[in-house]
Amino acid sequence: MCGIVGYLNLRNDEPPSALMLRQMLAMIRHRGPDQFGIYLGEEIGMGNARLSIVDLASGQQPIGSEDERFWIVYNGEIFNHRELRSELEKKGHRFKTHCDTEVFLHLFEQEGPGCLRRINGQFAVAIWDSAERELFIARDRLGIRPLFYHSRHGVFTFGSEVKALAVHPSVELQLDAAALDQIFTGWSCLAPRTPFENVRQLPPGHFALIGKNGVQVRRYWQPVFAASHEEKLASPEDSSGARALEKLGDLLTDSIRLRLLADVPVGAYLSGGLDSSIITAIARRFATGSVETFSIAFTDADFDESEHQRRMARHLGTEHQVVEATYEDIGHIFPDVVWHCETPLLRTAPAPMFLLSRLVNRSGYKVVLTGEGADEFLAGYDIFKEAKIRAFWSRQPESAIRPRLFHRIYPDLQRLSKLGPTYLASFFGGRLTEVGAHDYSHAVRWRNTRRIQRFFSAELSARIARQTKPLLDSVALPDRFRTWSVLERAQYLEVTTFLSPYLLSSQGDRVAMAHSVEGRFPFLDYRVVEFCGGLSQRLKMPALRDKYLLRSLGCKLLPQEICNRPKKPYRAPIHRSFFNSRAAAYVRELLSESSLREAGLFHIEAVTKLVAKVDQGQTLSETDDMALAGVLSSQLLHYRFLKNFRRAAPLSESDDVKVCHRRLVPSARRRRASSNACL
Repeated sequence: MCGIVGYLNLRNDEPPSALMLRQMLAMIRHRGPDQFGIYLGEEIGMGNARLSIVDLASGQQPIGSEDERFWIVYNGEIFNHRELRSELEKKGHRFKTHCDTEVFLHLFEQEGPGCLRRINGQFAVAIWDSAERELFIARDRLGIRPLFYHSRHGVFTFGSEVKALAVHPSVELQLDAAALDQIFTGWSCLAPRTPFENVRQLPPGHFALIGKNGVQVRRYWQPVFAASHEEKLASPEDSSGARALEKLGDLLTDSIRLRLLADVPVGAYLSGGLDSSIITAIARRFATGSVETFSIAFTDADFDESEHQRRMARHLGTEHQVVEATYEDIGHIFPDVVWHCETPLLRTAPAPMFLLSRLVNRSGYKVVLTGEGADEFLAGYDIFKEAKIRAFWSRQPESAIRPRLFHRIYPDLQRLSKLGPTYLASFFGGRLTEVGAHDYSHAVRWRNTRRIQRFFSAELSARIARQTKPLLDSVALPDRFRTWSVLERAQYLEVTTFLSPYLLSSQGDRVAMAHSVEGRFPFLDYRVVEFCGGLSQRLKMPALRDKYLLRSLGCKLLPQEICNRPKKPYRAPIHRSFFNSRAAAYVRELLSESSLREAGLFHIEAVTKLVAKVDQGQTLSETDDMALAGVLSSQLLHYRFLKNFRRAAPLSESDDVKVCHRRLVPSARRRRASSNACL
């Protein structure tokens, strides 16, 4: 895994600067500290910071095609690169390395953007066509790897992180009010929007062509949820879905096998839950030695699952390491977490993941398997159960019995029975009968989260009112979305509004790559994803039984206590992490009246009252906790990126930097001789 940067000057009035590329790369050194590479053409410069995982000896970038027409910088892994390489060699392509990067280059040379459908992987890539003077950029199907860009006055700048773009003189960072509205509704902003005005992110499953016709963004893939091929998987009398179970096991096993292929050791995250335990159990079949696993423990018992993790590690026979997250740890590293995530955060959950990746790095590992995607594609979240209960209740809106089903998924609601049935009706019953609404499944969550916008300043609220559309208007819905079941629509929204922009980013790539760790996601193999998308509700969530098919698989591999244990959402403490006997000084400073007034994002009196509430030991609601995290992280974002942005020193001569100079002779559109030198 790596980081990429670059800029294209279509005005052709200033050649690319090696010094600028060295500084851009220095900003993302953490993504790839092993080697660096720069390509300098007449109008474009591109760079790569490499985390060496495949072909350690000869995989340094940039890499050019045989005739040096195409040049690539790449961040990612192609898990089927060996099969693709064999096919390309038979077609006459000659390889200089054994890395997957060169496979991507030759496949693009052979098939153009259509090659993306052939690739099983996770990636962000940039390929320069020196003959057509056109830049191709692309991002993997689910957005596992990030890719940002900025276009202004004929200069197109791109990179794996916003901080790399920000050192280029054409880029000026300002916070985007519409993005803040989205974040303080759905926890993240949706591509192409980012928290910064005029900085865009390429959406998952998209590519773009940049050249004389401007920036043309196109979709090549999107998730589909429609039970269209269940009949091929299980006959009507096969109520257990045995054929589907066998198919899922085969696909997941092959996905894990492919993701264990590396020239460095591969570990695994072990949360103690179903998803990571299944991955680790299957991974052991392919391991030549013991598998090393890593997990998080909390000193706060309300969040800790370490006993389940240790029990699972003993059962699987793994070498297990644990990082313990204290309140003080979370509070002290939170500024670094925001720096790497580059967005406001309504939870502190990315912070322990940051600590975990640091442990992985210090243990000598660069790659870990992790279980994201199982809940989204195999129906494991409570929000899916909520949607099903609401739809069932909507058939008899006056029923006093049907709302009690919420007690099945939220036992703590029993303690609120003294509030009477009106509590359930008011909280879950809003827009109850609008079952066909696009946002039906997520309306309750988004409404609840949006309550924290009461902390916005009058100025920010006014800016939002002038330019913002509802969150759902930013989601590209498939043509057949209306024909899907309530569960399928809920799954699609969860993938597009939460998995890709939040879980795979703030809790995934950004905190892992902060410590040069690559996460690999077996459940996000596109073959697994497309298979799960075609499963019926009966095989995913019959009644309120979550992840039915996956639990059936788990029961073949794991102890019954694991495969049948109810899911416990991963969370981390919030207000105790910032207000304790050893709290970091920045917390009070950034929540002070002067800092709040300077940033201009939040209502000073409202925030002051919230802080006083914490100081007085009053109980904070979930929305108060989210508000505290959101306000503090937004203040940190403003301070680190707008007020006090610090540029890293450019890569020096002592760094391992490969520099390729490209100078085409006239008539570039014809494949003619060229001069090239890599130093």
